[in-house]
Amino acid sequence: MSNTTPQPNRWLVVYNSLSASLWSIIFFNTIFLSLVLGQPYVYLKTNFINTIIQSFAIFEIINSAIGLVKSPIFTTVTQVFSRLLIVWGIHQFIPNSPANYHWSYITLLLSWSITEIIRYSYYAQNLRNDVPDWLTWLRYSTFYILYPTGVFSEIYQILLSLNNVGYYYQLFLKIILVTYIPGFYMLYTYMIKQRKKVLGKTKKLE
Repeated sequence: MSNTTPQPNRWLVVYNSLSASLWSIIFFNTIFLSLVLGQPYVYLKTNFINTIIQSFAIFEIINSAIGLVKSPIFTTVTQVFSRLLIVWGIHQFIPNSPANYHWSYITLLLSWSITEIIRYSYYAQNLRNDVPDWLTWLRYSTFYILYPTGVFSEIYQILLSLNNVGYYYQLFLKIILVTYIPGFYMLYTYMIKQRKKVLGKTKKLE
């Protein structure tokens, strides 16, 4: 029997490892710029690269749709498109929005980047069957804080942008705000169930 890793696994290892590295760039840039320059420079210096890196998440939907990963397609689409709405629908489409220069832009990037560094690192190591216990714990525990701060930052970004768009786009954004309520509940409870499943299994093995 061949010991060669199947091609889909190699692709996923590369994708997850690269994604973790790219989000590390966002994290360290955000920390450095926030401490040294502050806003509006954090937005001006990170806006473009953050939008590009976040847009790579489209592959998350593709991987889920074709069965390369077990993540539920609806959950994946919900999470990816909520973020794409922020980076494209606000940061790019409304460059003069006060949201872009607000402190919530910084908390947004920190919440996203820390979450993704941990998540992608966990996935990459899991594909290698070499996940340290501390990384597993981080993956299924930090969401308790990072999901609420990330969602709060996204909502605040939208609220701050409402007066800078036309009537129909404002209506669209208001509808999106309403969807955050069931969306957050769905994602949060899903992660709680996953935490019990994964960390509970780890305890049994001990």
